[in-house]
Amino acid sequence: MTSTDTRTSGARAGALWPSLLPAEQHGLDELCAVSAEGVRVRFADGRELLCGSSGLWNTNLGYGNAAVAAAASEALRSASYLSTFRYENVYARRAAEALVQVAGAEHYGRVLFSTSGGAANDLAMKVARHYMSLRGEAGRKAVVGLRGSYHGLTFGGFALTGEDLGQQLYGVDQRLVRHVPPNNPEELRTLLARQGGQIAAVVVEPVLGSGAIPLDEEYVATLLQLREQYGFLLIADEVATGFGRTGVFFASQRWSAPPDLLIASKGLTNGTSAAAVVLTSRAVADVFQEAGALLSHGETQAGTPVTCAAILATLAETTRLGAVERARRLGDLLTRELDALAATHPYVTGSTGVGCFRSIRLAAADGSGAPFPQSQVPALVAAIRRAGAIVHPGLHGVQLIPALTYTDSEVSELLACVSTGLDLHLATIGERAGAGG
Repeated sequence: MTSTDTRTSGARAGALWPSLLPAEQHGLDELCAVSAEGVRVRFADGRELLCGSSGLWNTNLGYGNAAVAAAASEALRSASYLSTFRYENVYARRAAEALVQVAGAEHYGRVLFSTSGGAANDLAMKVARHYMSLRGEAGRKAVVGLRGSYHGLTFGGFALTGEDLGQQLYGVDQRLVRHVPPNNPEELRTLLARQGGQIAAVVVEPVLGSGAIPLDEEYVATLLQLREQYGFLLIADEVATGFGRTGVFFASQRWSAPPDLLIASKGLTNGTSAAAVVLTSRAVADVFQEAGALLSHGETQAGTPVTCAAILATLAETTRLGAVERARRLGDLLTRELDALAATHPYVTGSTGVGCFRSIRLAAADGSGAPFPQSQVPALVAAIRRAGAIVHPGLHGVQLIPALTYTDSEVSELLACVSTGLDLHLATIGERAGAGG
């Protein structure tokens, strides 16, 4: 069998070991993408599917943006590799300045480059602990995250992630991490009343990525008030919510006061580079500057010319395409379409999320009213793929993360694929139940 043949069940996988894919699905051509353009992805089995996940939340502007590609190409030719490890480069300087401007130069002052959302979470926790030490509070090393949150799978980010994804199996050290439920101000107050003097930072996703659960206004107000009371740094992990995803450039820009650190990654280069950033407030950066402190962090591929050129082009294209405004309008359309689906499909119980960051919630097929079993979500994702669209698992359902460049008809097409896929899955369950009976 050649490398282009479609594998059959039981065939041996190739050299590639893909992430988070069951072993029995390794090597399947139906899961091997070969190209992408706009909002569609072509696979090795010949099918072309509508992408309902923005390439794992990355391609906010769609696949194959010509301006981003041209900028990256020019940087590769003219500068190849230049680092921010014991040196600076002009591409990184320009990208940092542009990011500060779009985030808010009245508050943010410096930008640290990283290579992934997980690594950037590691970096942000280092910044918070070092900051506390510089202020004479070296004992403040604990970091608070939210249950159900996702901050990556590097050891630091994995420790902070609020889902059980095997942290104990891998020996991840969570002794300096605390978790509290989202949108529950009292549990956070209780924790801080007991351990406030040990807490360096509280890290939150403005919309929890795993379930597309927004932090409500009361909870954010409590976070900001408790920051003033206890002196911890507030870190907004906007890996998923940045670059217009929720209808504003950064979701935390809706807060009444900004976070101390802001993490961005997925939309940063429209998915073209392994890239992330940590934006620091002027107040935090000044403490390091005044102390002449050397932050012990560096990544070989962080802030390279091709990455920073892609960042600058993505920012320019986001403006040219009116992507943030389009996200707001598409978000309103998604709300209407999702409400209609919930009103007409007996197993769709509703949706959560903001803007173009949504999760559909489903009920179990047995009529009990219980949530859709999490164990069946992968099969549902596969059924939706058979119906023509790429989606990723959600909490008791699936996530919908369309590109901000979607047309109205593509939104309708995506929802039709979800509905058809759900029906296909339920029919399969019914057939199995009948065969078992």
